[in-house]
Amino acid sequence: MTAAAPAVDLYAARIDNGVKVYGSGQAQVVALDGITETFKFGEFTAIMGPSGSGKSTLLHCVAGLDDLTSGTVAIGGVELGSLNDRELTHLRREKVGFIFQAFNLVPTLSAEENIILPLSIAGRRAEPQWFDTVVDTIGLRDRLAHRPSELSGGQQQRVAAARALVSRPAIVFADEPSGNLDSASGNELLGFLRRAVDEFGQTILMVTHDPNAASYADRIVFLDDGKVVDHMTQPTADKVLDRMKGIGG
Repeated sequence: MTAAAPAVDLYAARIDNGVKVYGSGQAQVVALDGITETFKFGEFTAIMGPSGSGKSTLLHCVAGLDDLTSGTVAIGGVELGSLNDRELTHLRREKVGFIFQAFNLVPTLSAEENIILPLSIAGRRAEPQWFDTVVDTIGLRDRLAHRPSELSGGQQQRVAAARALVSRPAIVFADEPSGNLDSASGNELLGFLRRAVDEFGQTILMVTHDPNAASYADRIVFLDDGKVVDHMTQPTADKVLDRMKGIGG
């Protein structure tokens, strides 16, 4: 009898029959209602839906920032519910990158120091070649010594994106990353995320309400009332807009 082959991670993240309930009694809100979804390695997935559809809740639960009421979530084959707080913190630090609508940069640190901050906290050094690749891709090499107050909003968000990617995480979670940016800066950032997927094999899961932002993704998951109601591949802004008109009305 031959030994079983070692398990291989078949996906970057997965949620199985995920339910998230807030409150109780008449104040109870079912934010996620039995969602099952797989997010593949090397794929850029956008999550869309009307306000209150559960987009950010789904992102936060898959990222391990919030707990499910029932169901399971796994990142890289590791079920989050099996981890204690210390193990979960370690997994997020080693496997996950985050880009939020608020840039969350430390104002007293330079752009370079902000980019490598998660690695510094973990007691690790940036891999020089990869750091150079990320910095050159975001086009901010001449701004590395500048503090956030000396950078434009678009430049600050690109620093935040570089910070999420510099540790080479298994998956990057982005919550409305272009929401606070003008259209030119937003497209710049989204183009950078698209390159990270195409050229570096990065995996990205992004919540957005913007059809243009969603058009950068490989695939869209549409939510309504906490349920997955549709999928779209090879999206365009016009196709997304047309589909959104039929949701939540």
